[in-house]
Amino acid sequence: MNVMNGISAGLLLFMLSSGLTLIFSMMGVLNFAHASFYMVGAYMAYSLTRAFGFWPALAVAPLLVGALGALFERTALRRVHKFGHVPELLITFGLSFVMLEVTKLIWGLSSVPFAPPPLLEGAAFTVVQSAANGLSLVWGAAPAALCASTEAAVVHCSTFPATRFFMMVVALVMLVALWALLTRTRIGLVIQAALTHPEMVEALGHNVPRVFMLVFGSGCGLAGLAGVIGGMTFVTEPSMAAVVGSIIFVVVVVGGMGSLTGAFVASLLIGLLQTLPLTVDKSLLDLARSFGMALQPGDFGYAVLKITLAQAAPILPYLLLVLVLMFRPKGLFGTREG
Repeated sequence: MNVMNGISAGLLLFMLSSGLTLIFSMMGVLNFAHASFYMVGAYMAYSLTRAFGFWPALAVAPLLVGALGALFERTALRRVHKFGHVPELLITFGLSFVMLEVTKLIWGLSSVPFAPPPLLEGAAFTVVQSAANGLSLVWGAAPAALCASTEAAVVHCSTFPATRFFMMVVALVMLVALWALLTRTRIGLVIQAALTHPEMVEALGHNVPRVFMLVFGSGCGLAGLAGVIGGMTFVTEPSMAAVVGSIIFVVVVVGGMGSLTGAFVASLLIGLLQTLPLTVDKSLLDLARSFGMALQPGDFGYAVLKITLAQAAPILPYLLLVLVLMFRPKGLFGTREG
């Protein structure tokens, strides 16, 4: 079950990083405000849910966030695009602070009660592990009688939340839809051609600035969709952008700048890397003692070696980032350097 939690966390990261990857691969813009669009998507969905219900909010909130992103690209980002990457980074960095402060003014400083709809409450399935019957899967919450241990067999039941299962389904649908859009449709071909041969695309009658505006808006909309599902599943609060802000850039760099496949693989890898070590309460100190090394407090390296793998879990993705930048600067699947 811990593996499933890691996969679901990784797929949420993919929902976030896919929009950032789309923007960078098509426009060459590294959007520092991307996590803020994720936060705004959650808050917009919260307000829409109170007025119209969750399912209309799931459809409308990403569209509103996408429109907000397209408006920003049209009125601000486009004006500094010709000056290079540094002005782009600075203006999106400034936007992230503006969005954070506006969010606090509108919705307050504390978290809001963004609860899932009745359909997504409870368990999606239950994994039943019995000494007599082995491993089995039951959709929904397993009956109490099925999870009751007897003298003949010990039974252990683990439930998987419906919200996380829904998150995984939406992320996989998003992956297939993006792949099909970019590789199997005329729109995708125009978008890709507008990056490498903008003059030729304009000569064929396409409005390249409008294409870039739609790409930026679509990437922000994907972040808004992730915000709707992430806010419902976890906590909707002003700090939610800061929580995921750094890790999605780790995903994009590790996977490869501009690679959708790399973002997917890196998201799963980092999701598992953040989750699986939490169950391991062992340290290098235990390994050293198993080889007969009698280290005591005050010895050289004792303070570092006593850190357990569970305690080190938050820094493991950043350690992976350092290693990837050292040995494969373009990332696992990257083809462009920026």
